Amino acid sequence: MEYRALGRSGIEVSRIILGCGNFGGIGSAPAFFGQGESRDQAFAIMDAAWTAGITTFDTADAYGGGRSESYIGDWMRSHGLRPVLTTKTFAPMTGGADSGLSRERIRRQVDSSLERLGVERLDLYLAHAMDPETQLEETVSVFDELKRVGKIGAWGGSNVDVPWIEAARPAWVQNSYSLLDRDDETGVLPVCARDGLGYTPYSPLAGGWLTGKYRRGEALPEGSRMTMRPEPYAHLQRDAVFDTLEAFAAQARERDTTPATLALAWLLADPRVTALVIGPRRPEQLQPALDAVALNLSPVERDAITELFP
Repeated sequence: MEYRALGRSGIEVSRIILGCGNFGGIGSAPAFFGQGESRDQAFAIMDAAWTAGITTFDTADAYGGGRSESYIGDWMRSHGLRPVLTTKTFAPMTGGADSGLSRERIRRQVDSSLERLGVERLDLYLAHAMDPETQLEETVSVFDELKRVGKIGAWGGSNVDVPWIEAARPAWVQNSYSLLDRDDETGVLPVCARDGLGYTPYSPLAGGWLTGKYRRGEALPEGSRMTMRPEPYAHLQRDAVFDTLEAFAAQARERDTTPATLALAWLLADPRVTALVIGPRRPEQLQPALDAVALNLSPVERDAITELFP
């Protein structure tokens, strides 16, 4: 495993970050609270990740309605281990209207995260979205306050745009980015590079689309993202995308690797990318990411892959 300092935070993270969004639910969606990976299944994934050298775990207060943080806390106590922890706040934890980034809510939510995780300090804390109902200055001031009093080590923004980044001046950014989702290339990534910010993309396999699991003319795999929360990826179900993915799979075969490994290696080969957040559903699904760390694409190879995806 490789490790890097996360932007201006100075905090070292593993280049593969374990995304725990499916522990006890499917992300922040209230309809799936209590589903996703069970406590025992989450423990098995965390065991495998730690053994592989993945020392950074990413979660959110609303993942599984708090279950994700609780499972991580239980795992740390039972194993006597302390990963670098990233958690986030914005979405409601019960399906109600309690959301956002107000001063009062952030103070309350950070304390509840500390309790569920069983720690006195969160290494990394993220605004999980931009809040149009709260002045950004209020959000930034409470994040800075939490850092001063030692409750968090550094803070950043997830699902944020260039104006938010330039006004808030976070330590790092966590947005969706992959070969099939490259909006950040035109604004966010250049700003992160210019200002020395860390960048930890999530959904690096585009909800499974870059693994080869979705095939033209075939039924969607049972239990896949496209059968549970398809909305972010429904636009990919078209012939032009399948044409590109088939060409990409051929490139992977030529390199004697898998499409998933090649897609992750493409991200890791970008010097602006600090680390990747991956969300395996089973321990064996860590392997493509581990293989990607060792693949080391050259700039020429990376450019050739980029050209496949207009």
